[in-house]
This record gives sequence, C-alpha cells and structure tokens, in this order.
Amino acid sequence: MFGILLSISLLGVLQIYSTTLNTPFAGAHRKQMLWIGIGIVVMFIVARIDYHSLLNYAPWFYLATLGLLAALLVVGIEIAGARRWFRMGGVSFQVSEFTKFGLILLLARFFSEQDSREVSWQDAAKVAAAAGVPFLLVAGQPDLGSALTLIPIAIAVLFLAGFPLRYFAIIVLVGVLALPVAYHFLKPYQKDRIATFLNPEADPKNTGYQVMQSRIAIGSGEIWGKGIGQGTQTQLRFLPVAHTDFIFAAFSEEHGFAGVLLTLVLYFALLMRLLRTVETAPDNAGMYIIGGTAGILLFQILVNAGMVIGYMPVTGIPLPLMSYGGSSVLFTWMAMGLAGSVQVRRFVN
Repeated sequence: MFGILLSISLLGVLQIYSTTLNTPFAGAHRKQMLWIGIGIVVMFIVARIDYHSLLNYAPWFYLATLGLLAALLVVGIEIAGARRWFRMGGVSFQVSEFTKFGLILLLARFFSEQDSREVSWQDAAKVAAAAGVPFLLVAGQPDLGSALTLIPIAIAVLFLAGFPLRYFAIIVLVGVLALPVAYHFLKPYQKDRIATFLNPEADPKNTGYQVMQSRIAIGSGEIWGKGIGQGTQTQLRFLPVAHTDFIFAAFSEEHGFAGVLLTLVLYFALLMRLLRTVETAPDNAGMYIIGGTAGILLFQILVNAGMVIGYMPVTGIPLPLMSYGGSSVLFTWMAMGLAGSVQVRRFVN
C-alpha cells in the first residue's frame, strides 16, 4: 500500500512541476514534496498507535474540528470571497480536510458500540446530524465541494453497519425531490456551475471555459501524450488551476491515455487493498474506519475525474495525492496511517 501511495504522489509532483513551469507558482512541487515527506512521517506515527486508543478521543477531536470551523468563519483568511484557511507562521491549512478524519473516528466509535444488528432510523438520524453540522459549517465558508466529501463517509459506514438498502433508496428519493428547493439556496456562481455542467458550450468564454479547455487538453493528449512540459493547453495557460483542481486534465494532455490508465490502475489497486483490509479487520471498529476512508477516496477520485471531462459539475474537490495542497495531502496520509493501524493489528485479539 505504501508503494502505491508513493507512486501516485510522485506522479502528482511530476505534474505539478510541469504545470507550474515559468509561472508565479514555480517551485510548488518542492512544497508538495515537503508535505508528502511530513505526511509519510505522520502516517507511520498514526499506524503505530492502536486505533482503539484514537477512538477514545474521537468525540473530542470531532468537537475540536467543529470549533475550528466555527472560528474560521470569523477569523479565517478570506480569499476570493471564501474563508477556508487559517494561516500560522506563513503556513495555511484547511480545517475541512481534518474534519473528515474526526468524522471517520466518531462514526466508527458510535457503531462499534451498538449492540443491535440492524441500524435503525434513529441511528441514521444521529449519523446525519454528526455529518450535517460540519457540512453546514463548511458549506457556509462557502466550500460546497469539501462539504460534499463528508457524505460518502456517512454512507460507507452506514452501509457496513447494515443499514437496509430499501432505506437508502428512500433517502435517495427524498434527496432527489429536495433538489429544486436546495437549488434556491445556492450562490450565483454555484448555479452557474450547474448550468455549465448541463451545457458548457452555451458560454464557452465565461462559465463554460474551464470545462471546455479541460476537454480540449484531455483529447489532445491522445494515446501517449505530448510529453512533460509539452502540453499546449497547459503550458500556454489556457487550462486554469492546472496544478490543483484540474491537474488530471493537465496530466492527461502530457501523458495521454496510457498515463491516465496507469494512474487509474494505481487508484484501483489502492481501493482494492483497502477493501481487502475491510474483510480482515480484527473488529467492527476497524472495518468502519477502513470503509469510511475508502468511501471518501472513491468519491474524490470519481468526482474529480468526472469533473475534468464534464460528467460532474465543477467543484473544488482535489484529486487525492496528486492535486497541489498541503492539507489535502496530509489528510490522505493520515487516513492511510489509520488504515495501516487497523491492518497491522488484524491478527491481534
């Protein structure tokens, strides 16, 4: 698993280096490497800690992240009209990333303490509340993309806990019926993203620009790609935020279908490794931890990859381990450390 994680991370570093050449972000790959190094250290530290000990502090960790999210709305750094970061000593970090870690631990502890075999509506309501409070705080930054990443954690843990599929169907139906109401609470730029998702060609020079340029970049990569630093859409700066949200499009242009296939195989191998750990987890708590981790990784991969080809609305959801960003990288390595803590204790009674 460590080899897979490191391979994906190095591909991300390579692409960040390429996309930031001769730009104000030049050298960002060095910062990314620093965060990866810190993340690896954190992963091994977390893996050495018995996850049962971490579960004892799950409520406190969860409440601490809620407090930080609330404080963020008041004293956080405002960039482009959003308050998503704290800055300490010249280093910015995004609290919403670590909220995921707290939610995974809290839900794993909650269900591991349940005696009933079938999850009730009351249990589901408690899970909805646990995920809903940070969801609203993150969405209020505003950062709907990061808020949405909390949902797959809740769904994955509920599924593993035995929540009946017919109840899931009811929830999905209610959610679909509520979409027209929820649409009215979206901010104008969020409504524009939905309109762009449905028809990006309607405004190719404004709201549809990112998706159109992303598609062009991906298509121009063909089978083998144009080579490192040779992607025209990327290097001529037609593709916006190519080292963060749209890094997969830039990678596709320079490494082609072959590079994309290799990356997706690595992600698939990582997810399969996690699912295998679910089967061999020593107890339910470990199973829920791995399930929540796998759920959020799968969600981020699918949404980011779908976004760059126009199959998903544009959101600020990073591609795990590849997109530039210290908070996202650090959370992923922490989550993998938590998975490692479960894995190394699979033969311990």
